[in-house]
Amino acid sequence: MRRFHQYDVTLPYLITLLIASIVVIGGINLFIELTDTIKSEAIADYDSQITQYVFSFRSPPLTDYFTFVTHLGDVYGYAIVLALCSFIFFKYFNRWKLIIQTFVVLVLASLSNVILKRFVDRARPDIEHLVVVETLSYPSGHAMAAMAFYGFLAYLVYRFDINKYLKIGLILMFIILILSIGISRIYLGVHFPSDIAGGYIAGFIWVIFCILVFDLIEVFRRDPRT
Repeated sequence: MRRFHQYDVTLPYLITLLIASIVVIGGINLFIELTDTIKSEAIADYDSQITQYVFSFRSPPLTDYFTFVTHLGDVYGYAIVLALCSFIFFKYFNRWKLIIQTFVVLVLASLSNVILKRFVDRARPDIEHLVVVETLSYPSGHAMAAMAFYGFLAYLVYRFDINKYLKIGLILMFIILILSIGISRIYLGVHFPSDIAGGYIAGFIWVIFCILVFDLIEVFRRDPRT
């Protein structure tokens, strides 16, 4: 009976670990498949069609918006948002751990993006760039960091005990930011759509992986029986 009782205690953790592992492994396989096909004619056709479609909406107001949004995905943008989140986490929740976790997610996504860019070595689109870029193209660092950073913030907000409508509003805002930052890179002519897709997939992998690791650490800290 004691063995079955211990199994009942650990079963939810094992199920969570299994599901998260499936998502991470599936995401990695999807990223590899996309990476293997980025130089194919089919992907080139999709990239061209999507890019031209996005370009068809170019206008001064949209250019201003996407230029502003893309700067939110730069180093200084994340520094400002992270500082604001740090104040809120400490002031209203008194949890420094959340600040550290959010910073770790952003750093892991950023460092791995540099490595992936060098490994794939894909040049930027040979079209007019509306902003200055200096690094390689695939996967998009802006899309990857946005998915990892704002995706993790959306997860934290989901876990917070706050007003339901405020929670929904914040999560929607983070989703809009993630999508806007990705689209901005296509709109500004500095990325192929497949770069954005690769960045989103890689960033999502980091979100799930970090949530899994952080939750398991918390579980082992609170319940030694696991």
